[in-house]
Amino acid sequence: MSIQWFPGHMVAAQKKAAETMEFTDVVIEVLDARIPGASQNPMIKELGAARQRAHLKILNKSDLADPKITEQWIQYFNKMPHTKAMAISCKKVNEPKKILNICKTLAPHRGDPIKPLRMMIMGVPNVGKSTLMNAILNRRIAKVGDEPAITKQQQRHQINDHMILVDTPGMMWPKIRHPSDGDLLAANNNIGKNAYYEEEVAEKLGSIILEAYPALIKARYKLEDLKMDAIQLLELIAKKKGFPLKNHGADLERAASTLLNDYRQGLLGRMSLETPASRMLMMSRQTLPQEESLDSDL
Repeated sequence: MSIQWFPGHMVAAQKKAAETMEFTDVVIEVLDARIPGASQNPMIKELGAARQRAHLKILNKSDLADPKITEQWIQYFNKMPHTKAMAISCKKVNEPKKILNICKTLAPHRGDPIKPLRMMIMGVPNVGKSTLMNAILNRRIAKVGDEPAITKQQQRHQINDHMILVDTPGMMWPKIRHPSDGDLLAANNNIGKNAYYEEEVAEKLGSIILEAYPALIKARYKLEDLKMDAIQLLELIAKKKGFPLKNHGADLERAASTLLNDYRQGLLGRMSLETPASRMLMMSRQTLPQEESLDSDL
């Protein structure tokens, strides 16, 4: 069963964002650098395209992602019209400060007291929007936490007499079209825990890591070899961690939580769960309406 999550407050947030878009010059979309494709909200693209707004894609948490793959995504996004992409880590103080200068280049006709540059930060829950906002403003004005949907209301901030920044709540979209996107969003903690089973998500995550980063997972859990599938990996993690048996078998529930938490915190090493090529391949295997192109979700 595919994962779906669209809390009620996001309906109002979407409506308010559409209204604010009319008075926005640059859309700053924050993505998770480990899943840049899956963490894009198609509604954000639709709202921005309808008003022909410039688009800055921020690949946040780049310190957790595979740098080679992050560079592939930046090159991909930079080929899009009216779009600029950059990778940052909000843990590095100076990186978020570069964002305002890039926004100026995307809307050169704005940026003075008469016509201030109006920017809006958007993105799915828990990609680091509030942390980014605090870093840009150099003060703590937004609540930060390691769980989705902390920010519930839109907030407007006057940076100076020629710049305005609007922070929006994390927004999902009513129906996640591609099941693998739901798995990736859940693995990256962008979806409420009540919407998925950790064991199922950890199994999907384990399969990706075993294929793409076998050396990292072997080193983390001190495994002798990797001739196993994701379920066997969870069983070995339970054994290595000394989790007590549950119903005469390995405690896969605790092993799943361990794998997910280790991944989310970067304890496994720097890794990315999708590339532009892998996403295009995934989308080509799924049936889309004829009027939509494969790039519609990218």
